Amino acid sequence: MQTQTIYFPKLKAVEAAAKKLSDVAAVTPLTSSFRYSEEFDCNIMFKREDLQQVRSYKIRGAYNKMSSLSASEVENGVVCASAGNHAQGVALSCKLLKIKGTIYMPAPTPKQKIEQVKMFGEDYIEIILEGDTFDDSYHLAMKECELLSKAFIHPFNDEKVIEGQATVGLEIIDQAEHPIHYVFVPVGGGGLSAGLSTVFKELSPQTKIIGVEPLGAPSMKTSIENQKNTQLNHIEKFVDGAAVQRVGDLNFQICKSNLDQMVTVAEGKVCQAILDLYNKDAIVVEPAGALSISVLDDFKEEIKGKNIVCVVSGSNNDITRTAEIKERALLYSNLKHYFIVKFPQRAGALKEFVVDILGPNDDIAHFEYTKKSNRDTGSAVVGIELKFKEDLEPLITKMKDRNFYGDYLNNKPDLFQFLV
Repeated sequence: MQTQTIYFPKLKAVEAAAKKLSDVAAVTPLTSSFRYSEEFDCNIMFKREDLQQVRSYKIRGAYNKMSSLSASEVENGVVCASAGNHAQGVALSCKLLKIKGTIYMPAPTPKQKIEQVKMFGEDYIEIILEGDTFDDSYHLAMKECELLSKAFIHPFNDEKVIEGQATVGLEIIDQAEHPIHYVFVPVGGGGLSAGLSTVFKELSPQTKIIGVEPLGAPSMKTSIENQKNTQLNHIEKFVDGAAVQRVGDLNFQICKSNLDQMVTVAEGKVCQAILDLYNKDAIVVEPAGALSISVLDDFKEEIKGKNIVCVVSGSNNDITRTAEIKERALLYSNLKHYFIVKFPQRAGALKEFVVDILGPNDDIAHFEYTKKSNRDTGSAVVGIELKFKEDLEPLITKMKDRNFYGDYLNNKPDLFQFLV
């Protein structure tokens, strides 16, 4: 029986990629975070890939791949599929290398990312918005490649792309003044985690590499647990830079071998990290960029007194998503709750609810009155923001005692999405 050979990036190839990228990708800073270091009683450092020109590490893999194309491939042009960050890396590479490119992006891609892609690629690129997820766009892009014999620039499942992303690992090891005990790295398709982990296994084998995925899209974690690359039927798309239904086959084999642990973090917790980084540290990150930081709570005992690196993978966040980010953070923290409230059809009922039922720190954040269902009561969907999560049970008790309670919506996702 023939044994399958697993590809691992060679250190010489990664060093060659770093040299090729020297005038294209920035050597991003490795900075200590005073606030997080204090909170977790260790030395927390951020690898700031959000400070790249395209505001993510994706330029590394895209440029390394595209600069290796043959003359005939360059002449034919390239195609890629991306939820946003890879598209920007490909777009800039198209302009720098003077290659025509077609970029497929999911229809729900934030407008900010689409505009950035246009800016970086200028006249060298065409953008096609098709499909609901990366995987939808990927299949459409592959069809164009087959029809027109164009080179496909894969966002993660490609040797040259992995070698380009691996240069992040080279830089961290070169920049660190002390031995690194843990590296937390976000995982989407697996290009960054595959490349970085291979470099560390060769140059710093004592470092533990922890991959982090969003809870709603655990493609790599599921695949490693199943011991085979597994496609998920459904994913939560919120962490768009790390939400794929299936990781790359090359990436899976590498990560299965190299990662010390593969973990997930709830989207609401990611949102809280985004808000904290902005409000307390003046750092703007996208959801995928906050994955490595938002999971630190789960390792607080293990990392005490250690040197820790969190890869901040990108900052392509659309400001129009801020309200949703805040909402998800509040829901996760149990500080925002939605109810169906039954208001008695009499004068003063609303005043009674506000004065006698709501606590002094409670705030009505949403109020939508629905059609009166009977002569005695009329229902409203009411969102209440609490200052302390412990105030929820007393609030529900008072609503029930005074016959205002209709239903609690937070734990009914289907009804919640329909009404709120």
